[in-house]
Amino acid sequence: MKLFQKMLVAGTALSLIAPVASQASETVNLEEMNSYVRSEKKSSRIDSKTFLNDVKEDLAKINSRVDGLEARQNNFEAGGFSDTTTMDGKAVFNIGALDADDSIAALNENTVFQYMYVMNLNSSFTGDDNLYVRIKTGNGPKDTAGEKTLPFNETAYGTYLSSANQNGDSLKVDKLWYSMPLGDRFTFTAGPKIENYYMHGTTPSIYKPVLKQFTLGGNASAYGASTSPGAGLTWTGDNGLAFSTNFTTQKGNSTGLLTNQGKTSWATQVGYTQPQYSVSAIVNQKYNGWTDSYFTTSTGKARGGDGSSTNIGLRGWWRPAETGSATPSISVGFDTSEIDASSNSNTNMYFVGLNWQDIFQADDRIGLAFGQPQKNESETTDPFAWEAYYSFQVNDSVNVTPAIFGGSDRNGSASSDYTGAVLETTFKF
Repeated sequence: MKLFQKMLVAGTALSLIAPVASQASETVNLEEMNSYVRSEKKSSRIDSKTFLNDVKEDLAKINSRVDGLEARQNNFEAGGFSDTTTMDGKAVFNIGALDADDSIAALNENTVFQYMYVMNLNSSFTGDDNLYVRIKTGNGPKDTAGEKTLPFNETAYGTYLSSANQNGDSLKVDKLWYSMPLGDRFTFTAGPKIENYYMHGTTPSIYKPVLKQFTLGGNASAYGASTSPGAGLTWTGDNGLAFSTNFTTQKGNSTGLLTNQGKTSWATQVGYTQPQYSVSAIVNQKYNGWTDSYFTTSTGKARGGDGSSTNIGLRGWWRPAETGSATPSISVGFDTSEIDASSNSNTNMYFVGLNWQDIFQADDRIGLAFGQPQKNESETTDPFAWEAYYSFQVNDSVNVTPAIFGGSDRNGSASSDYTGAVLETTFKF
């Protein structure tokens, strides 16, 4: 017991014994008392034993009550945050600017300072399942027609940072899903806020990007989606083979799941992964004009007819056995799409991403990525985008990444060129 508990028990015991001591002090005739004791010897012994037993029982009850109070206090303290839930997060500061052609009206050339803040919570109820919640906020401005307000939040020209957020300083639930094993090989995932690629069995790319257009080996039509209600099933084998199939419906919380009106994306992926390399292929069938992607031009996003499209993506990556060498890890991607019921129906894109790690100091990273955003075959220009950065650890919790990036004919039209620079500082906790 803790010190205050021992003091409480001792004080209670004294309060029980004190009345007996008081009665003994009031005895007037000691001889009569001795005579009484001798004559009532047997009775006295019985009463004494009874008294001691009563005291012991009272002490036991008090001790039990103290233990109960301590248990309630511990339960109250633990209830503040479940011991089955873990949390991590980060805050990101971004300061930078763009130099863009006058024809790009949406891109502000002034130096801006933005932030993003995110918390990740993972809870398990059986030891094998997981409830994931991501809470996020930031002050990146949303698109305002006719105003130059989007230097690092623009999707059409690819300047959207991976760390950008447009929640207007309001904390919002950004992701929410639950996953659980079904036997030894299968995992079932479902949630009201999820994207297809969180349910895939194979990681398509290991390149770590600054711009969101370079995630997933080129974030175009095959992998591009948006946070929506969805569900999926993944099978994983011992030899590195994995298979997954899943869907998301962008308006699944209102018009209904798996409806044409709801903008459904159904993706099926098969992949093979070993410690140093991976290859995968995906078929993503999209319905009713789903155009959410970051590595696609405006005409490449266009959907004729009923807006449906069949999108095929190939991905692969390789990394050296040890970091610190002049040989980088390599991630590549290629997408092709066929837009249903449309003339100019074929689109394609390619991506290359290189990372060097532990070159100048432990845990540093050099990144270089480039590629052609997914474009329509009718486009006469050849859009191109690139980025380069150096990321280094100040300590275990703070990372600093200066980066430069740019694009030429990025949106599929001539004279839509830009270059940019950003200094990204990440605080992890």
